Amino acid sequence: MKYRNLGKSGLRVSCLGLGTWVTFGGQISDEVAEQLMTIAYESGVNLFDTAEVYSGGKTQTSLSKPAICLLTLGLKGSLQRMQLEYVDVVFANRTDTNTPMEEIVRAMTHVINQGMAMYWGTSRWSAMEIMEAYSVARQFNLIPPVCEQAEYHFFQREKVETQLPELYHKIGVGVVSWSPLACGIITGKYENGIPESSRASMKPYQWLREKIVSEEGRKQQAKLKELAHIAEKLGCTLPQLAIAWCLRNEGVSSVLLGSSSPSQLTENLGAIQVIPKMTAGIASEVDHILGNRPHSKRDYHH
Repeated sequence: MKYRNLGKSGLRVSCLGLGTWVTFGGQISDEVAEQLMTIAYESGVNLFDTAEVYSGGKTQTSLSKPAICLLTLGLKGSLQRMQLEYVDVVFANRTDTNTPMEEIVRAMTHVINQGMAMYWGTSRWSAMEIMEAYSVARQFNLIPPVCEQAEYHFFQREKVETQLPELYHKIGVGVVSWSPLACGIITGKYENGIPESSRASMKPYQWLREKIVSEEGRKQQAKLKELAHIAEKLGCTLPQLAIAWCLRNEGVSSVLLGSSSPSQLTENLGAIQVIPKMTAGIASEVDHILGNRPHSKRDYHH
């Protein structure tokens, strides 16, 4: 396993983490869940991401008034369930427009000062919201966020590649990215339609099914076929190439994997071996196939 600092904080996290919201969202047995945790832990994974809204765990909560009370209660409950004294990072998931930014930052600072968390981060926030949180923290001598959780994969690049690097250099906010395989689209398993056992065949995932069979989805599958040749050349699988590609980005501290089987997790963890092969030449080959490289923006406000 390789480790990186979370943003510019002193917290060292494994380059690959386990995102348990997919893994443990009631779709797999406790026995398999335990196997997955064991494989990850024994492979050197030290970043396990879970949340109250999924199945109990770290409070990745939407804040509303009074933020401090809600956050403290939610986090206390989560810590008890996980039998932990504190979590390394508590995330605020999606900003709540009804709650003033100052109140969110005060709530996060409070739980850190109480010893219930070491750091705080944001999840699905815009660059402007993160910048506002940082400014509020500096203004009132509070604690700013250290990272943002953002979706990042071959077909979703804009935010992580154009807006967040600016924040990384200016205020030290790193990225913990999720969905490196785009909900399974990048595994190649949807190349010839939708297998019965796949996530896209389940009722709650109708949006995913529609995405795959759309014209855009068919174009993506064609690109993945070409990308599979690059993976072959590097001696890795397409999912391993996709995960290593996410980690080529200096601002990405860790990539969260969502796996539902031990073999899948073991394969995905193997992406660590592919990182050294992600040369500038390979990255530009990937760019050429994808044809969606975002233009670098000097100013994240526009």
